[in-house]
Parts: sequence; structure tokens; C-alpha cells
Amino acid sequence: MHTVSAVIITHNEEKNIGRCIEALQKVAEEIIIIDSFSTDATPEICRRPGVKFLQQSWLGFGPQKNFGLQQATHNFVLALDADEVLTEKAISVINELKKNGMQHVYEFPMVSYFFGRFLRHGQEYPKYVRRLFDKTKVQWDNKLVHETLIIPPEISVVRLHAELEHYSYHTIEQYVAKANFYTTLGANELYNKRKRVYFIKLLFSPFFTFVNSCFFKLGFLDGWQGIVVAFLNAHTKFLKYIKLWELWRNKKILP
Repeated sequence: MHTVSAVIITHNEEKNIGRCIEALQKVAEEIIIIDSFSTDATPEICRRPGVKFLQQSWLGFGPQKNFGLQQATHNFVLALDADEVLTEKAISVINELKKNGMQHVYEFPMVSYFFGRFLRHGQEYPKYVRRLFDKTKVQWDNKLVHETLIIPPEISVVRLHAELEHYSYHTIEQYVAKANFYTTLGANELYNKRKRVYFIKLLFSPFFTFVNSCFFKLGFLDGWQGIVVAFLNAHTKFLKYIKLWELWRNKKILP
């Protein structure tokens, strides 16, 4: 039977981390939290029996997650974000995999919770995330944002039919704050790759993002929440590109 280490990175996740840990306790022999010095109640919530709580200054998403992998005792790692929660079906599937043996990278469909409902249409669904893997063979890349797993060609990716729940945003203010943070990182990443943005793309890319999310991917079927998310996706795209335009205009990196 395989054993599993769960690794989660946190920063001010007091609203989410408790439910994440409670679900992980049903599948993981070890739970490791890598916290980048939260200023809310996250440390108090995490310091409980069965949880190894460590603090590490922020290194960027990829490097921070790789630091977490280095702390794991077991080879197979379940790497979740603090706002992700295993469903009962996912718990059952993982426990069955542990009994029968694991040798692949495993990905899960993720369903996002937004203002009172789970979104099952639009740009948010289905989104597949790779979360269970052998740390001796697979690592995160070193991207500061939108990190991905580096998977050797001989290792296959297996899709599991068991959802993760993503409790992404509780308020519009929280969404705007996260969007500002991620779009700054995204703009810097594009700038460092010497990518440029032109007026046509700046103008029309957000528009097509909204149309694609709301209509082509049927986001409107999720009610007003789906329509709002389509607008917010478009706004986020605009923010990233206008920040990239500003970087080229000022010839410097944003803080």
C-alpha cells in the first residue's frame, strides 16, 4: 500500500485552510503546510495534531511548492492549494489508488464555488489540475506564476473522475485583490519573455474572453454568477495586458 504526503502552501488562508486539512486527513499519512508568514489566523488553524507547519519567505509559486516537496517524507505527494478541497468521491478514489498501487501523475476535474453556487459552465469548467504525483520523478517548474509540473515523457497522466472543489472567491474585493496580484506577476512574466501587446489585442482580447466564457462555453447557464465571472475574466485579461503595455512604456519591471 502506498503512503501519501499532502503539501499545501498558504498565505492568509484562514477562510479556506481548515476544510482543506479536514479532507486531507482522510487520505494523507502526512500533511505539510508551507506558510509565507500569514498575518491572519492561518497559523493557529494549521497548528493541530497531524500537521507539520513550516514558515518560509515567499519564493514564487513554483519554487515555494518545490520547497514543500523537499519536506515531504513519502514519495507520492498530493499537492493542493489552500482553497481546494477533496470531495468524498475524490477521497474514495485516492484511497483505492493507494491500495492498488500508484505509478502515474493523476489529474482531477475542479469545480469552482463562486458567490453561493458551483460553476459548471463557462471558462471555469471543466478545468483539470494535476495534483497527485511521485516527487522523485516530477517537480514544479520555477515560474513565479502559473506554475506547472515538469513530467518526464515516460510518465503518463491519468484523469480521475472525482472532483476537487475550489473555493476561489468569497467577495468581489477579494477577487479584485487577487486579480491585481496575479496580473502583475503575469505581466512581468510576459515582459521578461520580451512579449509585446498591441492596441488591437488590448482592445479585443478581453471582449472575446467575455463572449467565449459567457456564450460559447455557456457561462450564462450558471445564472448571474456565471455572467459576473465572464465579466471578471475579461477584466483580468485587460489588466494583464495594460500592465504589460505599461512595462514596455516605462521600460522597467513593476514591483
